[in-house]
Amino acid sequence: MRATPVPEFMLEPAFNPNSDAGTSREAVGLGSAAAKGLDVRHGTILTLEGINVSFDGFKALTDLNLYIGVGELRCIIGPNGAGKTTMMDVITGKTRPDNGHAYFGETLDLTQMSEVEIAQSGIGRKFQKPTVFEALSVFENLELALKTNKSVWASLRAKLSGEQKARIDEVLATIKLESSRQRPAGLLSHGQKQFLEIGMLLVQDPQLLLLDEPVAGMTDAETEFTAELFKSLARKHSLMVVEHDMGFVGSIADHVTVLHQGSVLAEGSLAQVQADERVIEVYLGR
Repeated sequence: MRATPVPEFMLEPAFNPNSDAGTSREAVGLGSAAAKGLDVRHGTILTLEGINVSFDGFKALTDLNLYIGVGELRCIIGPNGAGKTTMMDVITGKTRPDNGHAYFGETLDLTQMSEVEIAQSGIGRKFQKPTVFEALSVFENLELALKTNKSVWASLRAKLSGEQKARIDEVLATIKLESSRQRPAGLLSHGQKQFLEIGMLLVQDPQLLLLDEPVAGMTDAETEFTAELFKSLARKHSLMVVEHDMGFVGSIADHVTVLHQGSVLAEGSLAQVQADERVIEVYLGR
């Protein structure tokens, strides 16, 4: 059981990786950027403990324990049906666990929050297939994604501040779409649409980004840029990346978690999990 948190806002990053396949309380907290207004005194931004989810008798998650550190770039790998999508659904409030604990920081109980409240608290999710407004320009997509009052009256009267324009310009530079700012999103390449959707998350300044197979369908050059982009975002944000491309995983990951049948099978560096006989048997093959 989780102890009642003490209201305290001092950051104490943990630097040692988990040594017991997901059961350790100490996450790999790089400690480079504390989440604004979020209690992360143990250096942990996401805590999943004893999470169970079942659908009509099928156990999608079984006693899942996972800890993500502040500023960490964690990769999640595993075979199809391992529970990766269900885990992200639990984190974002789309699926309610049968039991267990899910905390954002030390005090925000994700199981008691709506999907909207979770998104507003600082968790952003990108699905595998890019979902952008294709009839709108790149700039307009980013403008819509800003954290602003979305009521009809507010939208009709809305005018970007200098700070908001500067933030959009900064994100455009980060995702390398400055020259396409007025281009309709529907005319972008698949990879550019992926970058735009990542930009739509970034303008909201999330503290934790969940990214589902972000390089699927990308060219080699786009995949290489994505790796550099994610490494530049880590420490400013915490990232959880679900991916099957082992070359990409090896180029970005601080720490790798392998899921199998709804539980953590192994954790460590990519080299460590690739050498694990259990991982070889259920996922990597010989």
